[in-house]
Amino acid sequence: MAPPPRHLLLLPVLLLLVSLLQRVQSGALRVLGPRDFDPKLYVDLPLAPGADRAAAEAAVAAVTTRGEMEAFLARYFARAGSDLVEADPPDFEAEPRGFLPRVASGEARAWALQVHALWKDLARRVAPSVAARPDRHTLLPLPGRVVVPGSRFREVYYWDSYWVVRGLLVSKMYDTAKDIVLNLVYLVEEYGFVLNGARSYYTNRSQPPLLSSMVLELYAATGDLGLVRRAFPSLLKEHSFWVSELHNVEIMDNHGRVHNLSRYQAMWNKPRPESATIDEELASKLNSTAAKEKLYHQIASAAESGWDFSSRWMSNSTDMTTLVTTFVIPVDLNTFICKMERDIAVFAELIGEKATAEIFSQASKARHTAIESLLWNSEMEQWLDYWLPTDGNCQGVYKWELKSQNRKIFASNFIPLWLNAHNSGLGPFLDEAKSVRVMRSLQTSGLVCPAGIATSVSNTGQQWDFPNGWAPLQHLIAEGLLNSGSTEAKEFAEDIATRWVRTNYAAYKSSGAMHEKYDVEACGKSGGGGEYKPQTGFGWSNGVLLAFLEELGWSQDKEIGCPS
Repeated sequence: MAPPPRHLLLLPVLLLLVSLLQRVQSGALRVLGPRDFDPKLYVDLPLAPGADRAAAEAAVAAVTTRGEMEAFLARYFARAGSDLVEADPPDFEAEPRGFLPRVASGEARAWALQVHALWKDLARRVAPSVAARPDRHTLLPLPGRVVVPGSRFREVYYWDSYWVVRGLLVSKMYDTAKDIVLNLVYLVEEYGFVLNGARSYYTNRSQPPLLSSMVLELYAATGDLGLVRRAFPSLLKEHSFWVSELHNVEIMDNHGRVHNLSRYQAMWNKPRPESATIDEELASKLNSTAAKEKLYHQIASAAESGWDFSSRWMSNSTDMTTLVTTFVIPVDLNTFICKMERDIAVFAELIGEKATAEIFSQASKARHTAIESLLWNSEMEQWLDYWLPTDGNCQGVYKWELKSQNRKIFASNFIPLWLNAHNSGLGPFLDEAKSVRVMRSLQTSGLVCPAGIATSVSNTGQQWDFPNGWAPLQHLIAEGLLNSGSTEAKEFAEDIATRWVRTNYAAYKSSGAMHEKYDVEACGKSGGGGEYKPQTGFGWSNGVLLAFLEELGWSQDKEIGCPS
C-alpha cells in the first residue's frame, strides 16, 4: 500500500499555524475593534522569514494596543497574499483570434476585452517557499498557475473555478484552464476530494462538485484525451467521497423503492478558522459545549454548500443558530453529482473502460430517478430540497413524506434544468414539455427581477437570499433553458442573460470593477449582506459574462447599458 501523501502527514503541523493565527485574529478584534475587521485576513498571514512560531505564540498574549498589534504583525508575519506571486499567463493575448465573433456592438466588445484582460490581474502562482516550508503558510502548494476570485479571496476556490474555466475557454486560454483543472486533480490526489479552497483551514470540507464538468468543457474545446486519462482516477475518487457514508442518505419512496441521494456534511465541529470570531459570537447565544459544536458543524456544512449563508439552511430564517444544513437533501448538489456520474460514463467510454461506463451510466440514471421521485413537486412544477427529521442522526432508511419537501422558493429549485445543456450523447434528462412547465413556474416564482434571477424571495440579510443575484445561478438556469428545445424557453433564457449582462456593464462603468454578486432589484447595483464586505475581481462573474456573450452575442443596435 502506498504511503499517505506528504501533505496529509503534514496536516497536524499545518494546523498548528492555523491555531496561532486564530489567536492573532481574536487579539486583533479585541485591540482594533470590529470596524473594518476581516477575520480571514489574519489566518491568511504567512510567517515572516526568520520568525519563530513559538515566539509568536508567546508574544501575541502580551499585545494590548493598536500600536503593539501593528508591531507584532510586522515582526512575525508577512503580508497576506505575499505567498502568491503574479504570473502573466503565457496564453493571454490582448485580443485573441476568434474572440466573441457574435458580439457586433463596439461598446460591448470593448468592455468584454477589458473583462478578458482581468485574467492577467487574477492570475498567480504559489510561491516556491510554500512547498519548501508548508508549516509557515496556510496556503497550500499547487503545481500550476491559479486564477483567484479576487479581493479577500487570495486562493483557489472549488466551484468558482468552473466558471473561471468557462471564461478562460472563451478567452482561448486553454493552457491556463488546464492548469486550473490539474490543480484540483492534485488536491484530490493529496486529500481524497477537492477542498473548499486551497488553504489548510479548508481541509475539512469540499464545495459543489464540478470537477468533471471542467474536464468535459476542456475536452470539448481541445480534444485533449490525455487530460481525461490524467483526471479519470481522481474523478472516481471524488465520486466515492460524495457517495460515501458521510454524504449518502437512503430514502424509501411511496412504492417501497429505496433511493440514494447526497447531502452536505463538513468534517468539522469547531469555529471556521477564517471566520472564527464571527462563529464564536454566534455560538455565544447557546449554553452548552455540545450545542455549540453542533452549530459549528452546521455552519461549516453550509459553507461546503457554497451558499454561505442562506435561509435555505435554517429552520428559522431570522436566526442563524437554527442552521440544519446536514438534514437537508439539496436539489443542486444531487444535480451536480448526477452530472458527474454521466460525465464519468462518457470519459470511461472515451478511454475504453466500457464496464465502468455502464456502471456510471446506470448510477446517473438511478440518481435522476431519485431526484424526480423524491425532490420533484408536480404542484409547484419545481424541484424542492427535502428535509430529514432533525431529531434523528441521518442513519438507516427514511420514509419519504411530501410534507418534508421545503416549499420555499430558491433559485436552486430550478438548477436541474442545467442538465438539458449537458446530455453528453447519452440522451436527454428532461423533455421539452417539462422544461417549459418549469420555465413558467420560474416566471411566476417571484425570483425574476429587473436585473436577473434572485437567489430567494426572502430578504433575510444573508448574502444568498433576496435581493442578491449570483453569476453561477444565472448561468446554470439560463444554459438549461437555452438547451431545452423550446423556442419560448430559449427567448426567456436570452432575456435573463441580457438583464444580467446589462447590470454587470452598468456596475462596471460606475465602479470600474466586476462584482462578486449583484442586487437584482436595480440595474447596475452590486450586492450586499452576509458576513463580509462586498468583493470585486471577480472570477466567476467574469467567466459567466464572457460565456453569455459568446453563446448569445450582442448585436450592434442592442443597448448594452441599463434600459431607460
